[in-house]
Amino acid sequence: MSKSYHPPHLTLPVGDRDHSEGPAGAPVTLVEYGDYQCPYCGAAYPIVKRLQKELGSSLRFVFRNFPITNAHPFGQWAAETAEAVGGLGKFWPMHDFLYEHQGSLGDETVFARFEGTLGLDVARVAREVAQHTYLPRVEEDFMSGVRSGVNGTPTFFINGVRYDGPTEVGSMLSALKSAAKERGTPKA
Repeated sequence: MSKSYHPPHLTLPVGDRDHSEGPAGAPVTLVEYGDYQCPYCGAAYPIVKRLQKELGSSLRFVFRNFPITNAHPFGQWAAETAEAVGGLGKFWPMHDFLYEHQGSLGDETVFARFEGTLGLDVARVAREVAQHTYLPRVEEDFMSGVRSGVNGTPTFFINGVRYDGPTEVGSMLSALKSAAKERGTPKA
């Protein structure tokens, strides 16, 4: 008699603490545990953007930090930078910029110039990153990932259940549409 496989579930439900794009009442929520320096996360970034475009208001996307510091020395810095900028209301532009400029991680001047174009207090962001103001937030994301069965990046969850398929548009789109169908349309 064989046991059937049951993928892990999120241990920390999606809530107000999370950075999310898309309506809270969307029929499907995609959570990514990611590392800004991870090349696989970098490759997944345009896939997620395409999924967001394809599904529109049917998808809520949530990003949680999972820096793998032993492999990616700038992943922690990038996560704390995104959170510091997020504290000023600009998380998503910084998230996108970090992935679009992965090769520049570690060159703080590149990111300071971008922060300046957003009209942010660059000195404040630098100070908060240096003082590790958002380290507890990054650690909370990381530990919620560990408790949810994350052991590499990117790891995705669809409506709270870990997605174990390939990180490619067709497979993910099919899984997201199936999850949306199971959940039904959101209540107005």
